[in-house]
Amino acid sequence: MTTDLAALDGAGWWAVVVTYEGKVTCARFDDVRRSPLPRPSGSWPASLEWTSSLDRRGYEDGVRRIRDLIEQGEVYQANLCRVLTAEIPPDADPLVLAGRLAQGNPAPYAATVQVPGLTVVSASPELYLSRAGDVVESRPIKGTGETADDLLDKDHAENVMIVDLVRNDLGRVAEVGSVTVPALCVVEEHPGLVHLVSTVRARLEEGRGWAELFAATFPPGSVTGAPKSSALRIIDELEPEPRGPYCGAVGWVDAGRREAALAVGIRTFWIERDLIRFGTGAGITWGSDPRREWRETELKASRLVALASGRA
Repeated sequence: MTTDLAALDGAGWWAVVVTYEGKVTCARFDDVRRSPLPRPSGSWPASLEWTSSLDRRGYEDGVRRIRDLIEQGEVYQANLCRVLTAEIPPDADPLVLAGRLAQGNPAPYAATVQVPGLTVVSASPELYLSRAGDVVESRPIKGTGETADDLLDKDHAENVMIVDLVRNDLGRVAEVGSVTVPALCVVEEHPGLVHLVSTVRARLEEGRGWAELFAATFPPGSVTGAPKSSALRIIDELEPEPRGPYCGAVGWVDAGRREAALAVGIRTFWIERDLIRFGTGAGITWGSDPRREWRETELKASRLVALASGRA
């Protein structure tokens, strides 16, 4: 294991988790093969009782604060998130949870990572970065509803804003003129909801590796805001708990083949000792309604928290 992202440019197959705060875990595996999810060897609690780092009033007040800052010209958009926490017994087996998510909430970038000191179970629908040789791709999500009819003009405007941010981020390490947007604001259906998804693609400039790529693009723009520097400062001011792997990066890198798929760590559980955590949030713009944004965080969390809690 290493905390050095430059190792991903060497050799081997790596599982990668980077927290929103920038803590890097890269674990190299010598024996890598396709196989089904392993069978659980333990149990999972029959129910879980969750607490939130921000209650409804606190979250809605945060939305109003961001709208005030938008009015003052401090930021155009910022993601406001909250972290749910529950206690679990020491013998709880994360593979039970992984199996529930695989069956009840299949996701294109699902991942389960268990290495010493770190357990992450993710059902992420969002691609942070993929790589095929020198070509890298990001697929930011902005805009969420129960159905496509729920998506508003605000959702489309927010998606375009973040696409522009991702283009600029990738442009820092890409060949000049290679950044393109093959797809913009495509409606994707996922279990229980729909998202607006865009695709940004670029060719890495010669000599640029994983360390430079992360330096240019992390944390992902879709879970921070625009301008990113202002959004990061506002998030730090308003959110009372660290996000951890939530809104970070979770996935794999095959250094030898120069291939990779790293998801944005949304729809993601992580376990630390006797606590399991899950993050949920929403992108706030001038057009945001505090009550609607709270409901969006509930919508994003409801299905997965129910699966983890034995209610689905």
